[in-house]
Amino acid sequence: PASFAQARIWLDERIRFDPEKPQTAIYNMPFVYRLQSNHTLSIKQLRHALHLTVNKHPSLHTSLHFDIQKNQLIQRVITHEDKNNKNNMFSIIETTYETDEQLNEILHDEKRNPHLFHLDQGLVFRCHIIYYKQISSNHLLSHKDLLIFN
Repeated sequence: PASFAQARIWLDERIRFDPEKPQTAIYNMPFVYRLQSNHTLSIKQLRHALHLTVNKHPSLHTSLHFDIQKNQLIQRVITHEDKNNKNNMFSIIETTYETDEQLNEILHDEKRNPHLFHLDQGLVFRCHIIYYKQISSNHLLSHKDLLIFN
């Protein structure tokens, strides 16, 4: 079963908001990072590090379901065996920006979009890679690119 705190938060969310039509991004906590000048970061190594981190910490791949028969909230740790090849335990998306206005729109969406996470699927972590002007052909992030962990 879920903890008392998890159950309380889940119930509070159901009381205050319509779970079928989310309008508020209550789980979004974006952390934005930019590399220093003359530094690069391998996307392949980043993906590997994120995969290891998410696998190590069950809270980053745990789903919540209400069991009607038991009348209680159940938490379930999602494993690779639970996921098919189309899904992952977290999402990584890549976009580009050219102007500050475009970048601000992306940042605003990361903060306010209520459709980024799905607690019922255990999808509670995402990485957004934002490239300046074009997606890197050499699979490296540079100082004008950004990372958002949410």
